[in-house]
Amino acid sequence: MPAIGSRSVLSRADFPKFLEAIRSAGYEIVGPTVRDGAIVYGPIERAEDLPEGWTDRQEAGTYRLERRSDAALFGYNVGPHSWKKYLFPSRERLFVAERDGPAFRITPEPAASPRRAYLGVRACELAAIRIQDRVFVQGTYRDPGYSGRRENVLLIAVQCGQAGGTCFCVSMGTGPAVKDGFDLSMTELIDERRHEFLIEVGSARGAGVLDGVPLRAAVEADVHAGEEHVARAARAMGRTLDTEGIHDLLLSRLESPEWDEVGRRCLACTNCTMACPTCFCHSTEEVPSLSADRVERWRRWDSCFNLGFSELHTGSVRATIPSRYRQWLTHKLATWYDQFDSSGCVGCGRCITWCPVGIDLTAEVRAIRAAPAKRPEGVPA
Repeated sequence: MPAIGSRSVLSRADFPKFLEAIRSAGYEIVGPTVRDGAIVYGPIERAEDLPEGWTDRQEAGTYRLERRSDAALFGYNVGPHSWKKYLFPSRERLFVAERDGPAFRITPEPAASPRRAYLGVRACELAAIRIQDRVFVQGTYRDPGYSGRRENVLLIAVQCGQAGGTCFCVSMGTGPAVKDGFDLSMTELIDERRHEFLIEVGSARGAGVLDGVPLRAAVEADVHAGEEHVARAARAMGRTLDTEGIHDLLLSRLESPEWDEVGRRCLACTNCTMACPTCFCHSTEEVPSLSADRVERWRRWDSCFNLGFSELHTGSVRATIPSRYRQWLTHKLATWYDQFDSSGCVGCGRCITWCPVGIDLTAEVRAIRAAPAKRPEGVPA
């Protein structure tokens, strides 16, 4: 069995055997696949299900699939899906309450979940999973559904070899290099002479999967090629975000006119929060039976951009779109530090790509940074 930290090389010809080894270890494989004009996450049964020879071109409000000049399996950037869809499903039943004489009997939803291998997890996505772990597992209250799914995951990371037009993970310190938090890490090495995968073992669970897979020991040239692969992505980063003093900056600009300016463009459509791999806002709803002897409680994704999300008995706390955009951005980049001791942004760029009007979070922060501070009325200097 390979040692933790060891590096080996897998040939493209033997990649199907690698997939078979994962399945033999008892894991369902989910990973990138082409569907509906995008690269999204779904079941992977064979290597042909992967986006071989496909890449994507992304800019603010723009996403297009394009053919590559090679047969890379992982030569794309992150798409509209994140692993959140599996760990924190968009709709989930929490419990069932049934009438039992004069009382009700509560039956929680079983926490058991299938063993799944997430194939193709990028560095920014590993960072997002760590953030959601803090929210759902490491806080005061442990979410049983999330915890059960998280414990049954095999994380197979892939090193980025290119950067998307909206990526800024270098600014956030979350990528593009995969450094830890994985069971296996792969770097796809492809040129006119070879098509191979440099694999690093990150855990005993990952090492067990590789047992019996045809590999050769990595040499220095392989490791160097892998490092250059990632360095190329870092050099090509599409966006930057100045995070210096960003917590105090945003909280001192709560009355900036920039919020009104971006609010005129924002549609409050919630695309940014739905695509974001760290947003965790949700609502619960009760679904009763017509006989009134059974009720189900469901949790579903929600968004701070929805008018009703902050509604209290007198109305919505944030009645305007500028106020809701301000809440989202200041929480993501500022008060998240107060809650979880980290930023809530991993620099994946999804919120920029999938915004219908192309609002760019990095540009908004620059505009707010350039604008003079304006104190709320009545607050002394």
